Amino acid sequence: MSRFRIYPTAAQEAALVEQCGHARFVWNLALEQWSMWTRDKGPTPKFAEQCRQLTEARAVFGWLRAGSQTVQQQALRDFDQAVRNFYNGTHRRPTWRRAGVREGFRIVGTQAHRVERVSRRWSRLLVPKVGWVRFRLSRAVPDAKSYRVTRDRAGRWYVAFAAIPPPIPAPMTGEVVGVDRGVTVSAALSNGELLSCPRLSDREQIRLKTLQRRLARCASGSNRRRRVTAAIAKLHARASDRRKDWVEKITTYLARRFDLIRVEALRIKQMTRRPRLKPDPDHPGSYLSNHRRAKAGLNRAILSNAWGLLVQRLEHKAAGRVEKINPARTSQTCGSCGHCAPENRESQAVFRCTACGHQANADVNAAVNIAAGRAVCARGETPVRVSSKREPQLATSA
Repeated sequence: MSRFRIYPTAAQEAALVEQCGHARFVWNLALEQWSMWTRDKGPTPKFAEQCRQLTEARAVFGWLRAGSQTVQQQALRDFDQAVRNFYNGTHRRPTWRRAGVREGFRIVGTQAHRVERVSRRWSRLLVPKVGWVRFRLSRAVPDAKSYRVTRDRAGRWYVAFAAIPPPIPAPMTGEVVGVDRGVTVSAALSNGELLSCPRLSDREQIRLKTLQRRLARCASGSNRRRRVTAAIAKLHARASDRRKDWVEKITTYLARRFDLIRVEALRIKQMTRRPRLKPDPDHPGSYLSNHRRAKAGLNRAILSNAWGLLVQRLEHKAAGRVEKINPARTSQTCGSCGHCAPENRESQAVFRCTACGHQANADVNAAVNIAAGRAVCARGETPVRVSSKREPQLATSA
């Protein structure tokens, strides 16, 4: 999607918040109807029946009638599609929408085409029941059939046009690259490049810790707590923006530079789960230490390096040119002779083969194995020859 930052006035922002509340109310009401189904009851109302119920509710409740019927009906249509995706096994179960978390609504149809250019840097779109809202013209507006207005936790408003850009064509050079994702080094390439995802600076981390301590002393529901929560949200949004910008730049570089991109097939969702509780057999009702604090730090490090988003954007930009390799023993296998032993990995950053004496950066050595498809070679297939050319360091790397 092509996303743009919009700048509503104070009155328009209040109207947008009201529209988000209507869409959230209709979605949660449809979810409640769907969740109440049991085997002894009849089928739950479908989209057509829910639209009729919505028309009756708008005739009774004036606050609901004051909102846009297009926004409310689209929320029902989105929920119906979410249920279909859940039954097809492609998406997770629809969940409740909360106020202040991923607020937004979608506009589909002829009203989605009401976009006018104001100047070289500004444009505006017509939002039902809100009026013309300005947005920053950072790129060309695509020809889309729908758009979605959203608000993040930092209070910023965005409009995203539903238009899928074409994939980046392959350079046709025959070069293959392996990408090893890590915690210390965000992405290590098989040609020797070490790329690091930008994070909050030391000064910003100190401010974040100060705000978190201040939040712990705030009374629940107070205005002071709201201000501190908003300040924390702005810092997290700043880190998220930097992370997404880094991912877009790196994935574009990889898609334009290499014909085939190989990554590890990591199950990030399972890797970042909380550890299970360990009951103490000697003391019923008590639990043993499961190293939850250390695991929480590892989970934050994995998520802050954008492991999943990196591969997701690669699959979008280099469609059909991304291969996932079994990650088993790629960090213990020598990229020169193929000898595999746990003793080869001396430390987090140093790799020294005990058989041939080959020494290299541990992450780069793992990336070489990924590019050569070591897990594929273990089944008897011929490894892919990897280019040994070394590219200059990117400006975005640390």
